[in-house]
Amino acid sequence: MAGTVTETQAGRPAESAAPAIELRGISKAFGPVQANKDISIRVMPGTIHGIIGENGAGKSTLMSILYGFYKADAGEIFINGEKTEIPDSQAAISAGIGMVFQHFKLVQNFSVLENVILGAEDGALLKPSKAKAREALKRLAAEYELQVDPDALIEEIGVGMQQRVEILKALYRQADILILDEPTGVLTPAEADHLFRILEGLKAQGKTIILITHKLREIMDVTDTVSVMRRGEMTATVQTSETDAEHLAELMVGRKVLLRVDKKPAAPGDTVLEIENLKVVDEDGVERLRGIDLHVRAGEILGIAGVAGNGQSEVLEVLGGITAAKGTVRINGQEIDLSGKSSDGQSRRARSIAHVPEDRQSLGLIMDFHAWENMIFGYHHDPAYQKNALLMDNAGIRAETQAKMERFDVRPPNPDLTARSFSGGNQQKIVCAREIERNPDLLLVGQPTRGVDIGAIEFIHNQIVGLRDQGKAVLLVSVELEEIMSLADRIAVMFDGRVMGERLPSETDERELGLLMAGITDTEAEHSVDEVAANLAKTQGKVG
Repeated sequence: MAGTVTETQAGRPAESAAPAIELRGISKAFGPVQANKDISIRVMPGTIHGIIGENGAGKSTLMSILYGFYKADAGEIFINGEKTEIPDSQAAISAGIGMVFQHFKLVQNFSVLENVILGAEDGALLKPSKAKAREALKRLAAEYELQVDPDALIEEIGVGMQQRVEILKALYRQADILILDEPTGVLTPAEADHLFRILEGLKAQGKTIILITHKLREIMDVTDTVSVMRRGEMTATVQTSETDAEHLAELMVGRKVLLRVDKKPAAPGDTVLEIENLKVVDEDGVERLRGIDLHVRAGEILGIAGVAGNGQSEVLEVLGGITAAKGTVRINGQEIDLSGKSSDGQSRRARSIAHVPEDRQSLGLIMDFHAWENMIFGYHHDPAYQKNALLMDNAGIRAETQAKMERFDVRPPNPDLTARSFSGGNQQKIVCAREIERNPDLLLVGQPTRGVDIGAIEFIHNQIVGLRDQGKAVLLVSVELEEIMSLADRIAVMFDGRVMGERLPSETDERELGLLMAGITDTEAEHSVDEVAANLAKTQGKVG
C-alpha cells in the first residue's frame, strides 16, 4: 500500500517543471476554530489533483485562500514558481485561477452570455462584449464539449448546464488553473460522466485542475494525484494509481471505514404508506406524476431510483406537504388530504412523518438562523420546547441541539453558529439529526448523502438503517445507484413520472436498473442500445 509520495516518486520530477501551484505553511483560523494548520501542497501543471477529506476538514477554506476569498494568517502562495499575493478574487483571476463553487455564483434571470461576461466587460457598451463572448463561447464549446445555448436564461436550464456556464466563465477569463469544489454534488450520474470527459479534455489542453470531492470513485477514476486532509491538516499526498478507495477512506477518517452498508435482512411489518394513482400537474400544465402506485411497510426501506427530473422529487414533495396532488395517500391506514388546503408540513409531522428534503439549503434550513433554531424548525410548537405561554426554552433547546450535534458528529458542535457557517455535509447532518431523532413512523429522505464525506455517509446510512430496524418505514430517493443498491430493501424505478418496475437488490444489478431508468421495460430490454440512448437524451433534456 502506498503512503505519502514525492513528485519524483509519482513520476513527475520536481526539477522538470515548476509546480502550477505551491502552497507553503498555510494556516487560517476563524476564532477558536483552526480551519487550516501549516498546510503545504504542490500541484503539478497539466494534471488533475484531487483533494479529499471529511466535511469540515478545511478543503474549501484552503481553496478559498487560493482564490482570494480569505486571507491566510500565515504562509505563502507560489503560482508557476513565482511568489504571488492573492488579496482578492480579482488577483486570483489575474493569476490565471478560476473556481467553480459547490453552490453556483450565477444570476438566475440573466442569460448564459450575460453571466459569462459579468465582471469581465470590455467597456460601458455591452454589445461589443457580447459579440466577443459569443464567438469565444462557440470556440470553447467546440474545444471542450461545453455546448450550451448562450441566450438561455440560467433559471431555465438544469444544474448540469449551469455548471458548464461556471466553467465557461473561468475559461473566458483565460484561467489555466481550475478549482472545482464538490462539482458532482448536484449532478446526475450521466452529467457527472460528461463533466469528467470535459476535465480530461481540459487536462489534454494543458490546464491544471484541482478537484475537491468526497466521492472516492471519482478520485480513483479521474485524478492523477490525491491529497488527503483531516481536521485542518494535510495528512498525505499519494499517486492515485498506487492507492485504492479503502486506503483513502482510512486516511480521511483515521480509521477503517465500511464502504458498503452493513445491515441485516429486513423484517417488514404492517403497511405504513400506501400511494394509489398519485398524479401531479405543475403550474405549466406538465404532468409530473402519471398515476403512481407504491407502498412502504414498517421495518423496510423502499428506494426510488431514476435520473433526476422523472418524478421522484414530486413524490417526496407531495408526501412532505409541499405540493398538492390528486390520488390517494394513506398513512397507517388513514387517508391524508392532498388538496393543498391543509397539505402542509405541519399536518404531516402531526401524522409522524419526518422529511429530509433533497435541497437542504432551500427546503431544510434557514441559512442565516442559528443551528439551535434550525434544529427545531417544524417542531417548534412541541410543548417540550415551551418555557411558558409566551416564551420558548432557548437554553433547553441549545442544550438539546448540542447533544444532537455531538451524536451526529456535526463540526464544529456549536449551536450558536448560523447554518451558513457550516460546510454542506455538516448542514446535512443538522437536518438529518432534526428529522431522524423525532423517531417518525415514516421517514422521507431525499439525496441523504449529497455533498457528504465518506465518514459521514457511513454514519447517516447507519442512522437510516437503525430507524428501519426499529420498525419504522423509510422512503429513500437518491440519484446514486450505489446508494440505492446498498440501502434499499426494495427498489422502485421511475421514468417520466411513472414507476417502471420494482426489484429486490439481490435480484438485480446496475445494468438492469439503468435500462429501467432509461424507460426500457422488461419486454423491451432486448432492443438496441440506440433506444436506451434516445430515452436518456429525452429525459435529460427535460432537466436541462
